[in-house]
Parts: sequence; C-alpha cells; structure tokens
Amino acid sequence: MVLIALGIDDAGEKHILGIREGSTENTRMVRSLLADLIERGLDATVPHLWVIDGAKALRRAINEVFGSLALVQRCQEHKRRNILDHLPKELHASVSRALRDAWQSKDAALARRQLERLARSLANTHPGAGASLREGLEETLTITALGIDGALYKTLRSTNPIENLNGLIVHYTHNVKRWKDGHMLLRWIGSALHEAASGFRSVRGFREMKRLIRALMQRVQPDSLVQLKVA
Repeated sequence: MVLIALGIDDAGEKHILGIREGSTENTRMVRSLLADLIERGLDATVPHLWVIDGAKALRRAINEVFGSLALVQRCQEHKRRNILDHLPKELHASVSRALRDAWQSKDAALARRQLERLARSLANTHPGAGASLREGLEETLTITALGIDGALYKTLRSTNPIENLNGLIVHYTHNVKRWKDGHMLLRWIGSALHEAASGFRSVRGFREMKRLIRALMQRVQPDSLVQLKVA
C-alpha cells in the first residue's frame, strides 16, 4: 500500500505532493506524510480543502496536524457506495437518485434536510444504510456550503482525480509480478507518477479556484499557532 498526496494549486494545476509507503488506515503514517509535506513547503498557516474517502485514520490525522485550518470534503461516490452496500439491489437506483438530487442542490441547508430525511426513511427498514448516510453527512456538503458549483464542484465532489491517477499507476506497473521490498515499490510508483505528471492538465473549473480560496479564507479563522503532532 502507498499513500499519495495530490494537490491542486490556485491556478487549477495538479501536483504530486508526496508519496509514502503505508495505508490511509494508519494514523501515524498519514501524520508522517502530512508533516513531510509541511517540511517541504506546504503552508500550514493558511486553510486548505482536503478531499478524502471515508478512512477514519486519514480524517483523524488531518485534524491533528492542521486543526481548524482544514476543511474536509468527503467523497460523495465513496459515501454513495457505502450506503448501497447496506441495501438490496432493487433500492440502489432510487437511493442513488435521492442522493444525487440532494448533492446537486446549490443550497447546503436544503441538501442537508434532504439527506437527513432520506436517512430517517432508510433507518426504518435498513438501519445500516441510515447510519452510513448520517456518518460524515455534513462533510459531503462542504464545497456546497463554500458556494462552489459548476465544473469545479464536479472536480472536488469526489476523489476521482486521485482514483484516475491510481489507475495510471496500475497500468504502468502491471507487469511487475512481485515487489522485492518497499524501496522497489516506491521507485516504481515514483516513476509512474513522474510519467503521469507529464500529462497533467488543469482541472475542470480551474477558473473558479480563486473563488474557492476566498471562500476558504472567509470560513476558517487561522490558528495563532499550528503545531505538528507527529509521534
């Protein structure tokens, strides 16, 4: 397993920020990667938006390192799949549609009410699905609450940018049948990332990045001091 941090700058350009052998389920490993990003120049004194899946260790590490300077957008696609895992197939289409309708709303308060209504409905017959929806519900609406819509919303609503990158890595390394050790793994992944980065293009909605940055600055009050908590 390898941790990869992909960043988007204020011009909408993608950058590989760092890689580390480990898993998003290991808080210490994630903290170590985040600390390394800061040591190599990531500004920890300004707010950042983090788009992540549902890994609890990843969420915990972001909070421990960046505190109130971190706003988190939970991947809506990961959340949708997690909810559907608790439901029979005949409900997948209707529940997916209800989720999509809520998440496409430009009004965060309205979207929240729609999702809470759906969670109550699901809880009556499928409590696991209702609980899955309630868990992290607010963070599936972060970019909506920031006033982001259109093409940039589509870019940031899910972890698709990093998922696409993972697909390129799999393609690059598919002939490797056995990893000798972690050094070999990181060398190959590094080479794959270097090749992938040469083909990076601006993200969809890049012209709205400055609006996102203004919204982040307005929503987050920077701490007087950000301290790393790396074990």
